[in-house]
Amino acid sequence: MKNTLRKLFAPILNIFESGGGEYSYKASHRKILMYMGLLFFVLSTLSGITAIASDQLGGLIPILVFFVIGFVCLIVGFLGSDRAVSKIWGSR
Repeated sequence: MKNTLRKLFAPILNIFESGGGEYSYKASHRKILMYMGLLFFVLSTLSGITAIASDQLGGLIPILVFFVIGFVCLIVGFLGSDRAVSKIWGSR
């Protein structure tokens, strides 16, 4: 199942898994990345509720931004390699 999902999300994962050289990885980085992804999904949901309640179309921008950031964080956190996680954190 994990290999199928990795193939499906390969365009996203390839961005973060590319490169060479050494990298610094800690297991806590992956856990924090997944929590950040959930936090951004919650922010996306709250932005959506607020935008619907106030009938403002300008609320779509934060919804999309928070959703995309949360989605990428969760994909890399669950399916990405150690290099991908360290690349998101900027660890070299």
